[in-house]
Amino acid sequence: MKIALKPILLLLALSLSLVSCREQEEEKSEIEQLAEEEDAKVKVKEDKIKVKTDDKKIKIKEDDGEIKKKVKIDNDDN
Repeated sequence: MKIALKPILLLLALSLSLVSCREQEEEKSEIEQLAEEEDAKVKVKEDKIKVKTDDKKIKIKEDDGEIKKKVKIDNDDN
């Protein structure tokens, strides 16, 4: 019993280490998705992030530890 237990535990430890080290694709945030678009313009300042695309403007601002997000969508229905 002891002879079979050591290889099983070793195999279990090895498989757990391989599974935990595997890279996992993280979901991208809305800002990262917009920033990857062709015509996107991203401006990063000390406490502000601005992303501007053809039809959207997003401003993220940190004010006194509070994060504020403003989204403005341009409509062509004028």
